[in-house]
Amino acid sequence: MIHAAGSNASKVSQSPGHGSFFANRFIRSILLSAVFLQLGIWIRNFAILLFVTEQTDKDPIAISLISVAEYAPIFIFSFIGGAFADRWRPKRTMVICDLLSAVSVFVVLLALIYGGWQSIFFATLVSSILSQFSQPAGMKLFKLHVPASQIQMGMSMYQTIQAVFMILGPMLGSLVFFRFGIQTAVVIMGICFVLSAAVLTTLPKDGIVQRKEPTRLSADIKSGLHYVLGNKIFLYMASFFIAAGLALGIMNPLGIYVVTEHLGLDADQLQWFTAMNGAGMILGGMLVMGLSKRMPPRIMLIIGFTFSSAAVAVIGTTTTTGVALAAQFAAGLLVPFIHIACQTLMMSHAEEAYVGRVSGIMSPLFTGGMVLTMSIVGVLKANLPLTVLYGIAAALFFVGAIGVLPLLRHKQPVNAHGAAHAGGFHH
Repeated sequence: MIHAAGSNASKVSQSPGHGSFFANRFIRSILLSAVFLQLGIWIRNFAILLFVTEQTDKDPIAISLISVAEYAPIFIFSFIGGAFADRWRPKRTMVICDLLSAVSVFVVLLALIYGGWQSIFFATLVSSILSQFSQPAGMKLFKLHVPASQIQMGMSMYQTIQAVFMILGPMLGSLVFFRFGIQTAVVIMGICFVLSAAVLTTLPKDGIVQRKEPTRLSADIKSGLHYVLGNKIFLYMASFFIAAGLALGIMNPLGIYVVTEHLGLDADQLQWFTAMNGAGMILGGMLVMGLSKRMPPRIMLIIGFTFSSAAVAVIGTTTTTGVALAAQFAAGLLVPFIHIACQTLMMSHAEEAYVGRVSGIMSPLFTGGMVLTMSIVGVLKANLPLTVLYGIAAALFFVGAIGVLPLLRHKQPVNAHGAAHAGGFHH
């Protein structure tokens, strides 16, 4: 077990207001690190997308390889990364991952200078692989350094940062690429990863991992699977993780058709619908932050899934631009209710020793569902009306709400000590 921060968490939890929340050095450091990471990731995503589009004259296979490099590691390395997060010291893991991402980016820069532009895929692939080790380590740090009463607020702050960059990121990535070129964009990516690592070094020192006896990685993976399968709370969570992923995988590629077919607008008007969705996410993150002390995460999930179902149904049926924009805003507003509540439940009900593996199992369920429906939505669109497809997405969100209902029978852990043992609640 890791003993470093147990006393810190108990001290902070004595005064759980906003003041003590931002007084937590971990909170300040992890949020600043998130800003640098999001900046680097969004510049990477859009600069590489535009560069590959330009180099290949819009070759769809080359462009699709970017998504493969980004998503494939989630399925291959997520659970392995989660298992290592439970074995390794989490702070050191995150710092090393950010530094290795920076090194990979500068290697790509050298390749670009000498003409090997295809190496740009390597930057996305390596960064995505390292994220599968860094993200569960970050969840473990949350468990160690943030009391249970403040986890939901911390997650909402992190979600808000992500939402801000969903709006600003595409603009920043495009601006850097068109103004300065791919080499400068790659340099900025590397600097952002280095700055993130530098900020993370200010976190409290990792505790010493003490194991009764050495175990193989395969044994750790097996015990993690048994832990999740033996806890019905995680099985219920798996159902709505998959439902949300399937629904979003249907919706994400179809926005352009809502704009052009249902509303009769030009394709470039999609940017305003994306902006409305992002603005809703920002406000939703702030709203969840304010409600974090008053509303349990399972209630947030019921609200998020139920009203998302209604908003998606409206988006898929309305032919009025104003109504569609309002529904897009509402859909974005509800995303943090689902995302933050899911993360809070996962953190609250997982024992410290299993946080990495639980995160490594749950995250691919959502991503897998999304990638699955994204991969077949083109075929579905060719055979089904847009209204029916959005109706399916709305139904999936409603299925997610049904999946939350069994959780209403169980009490949420109310303090840091309770959270540390809630994961062992079996039925």
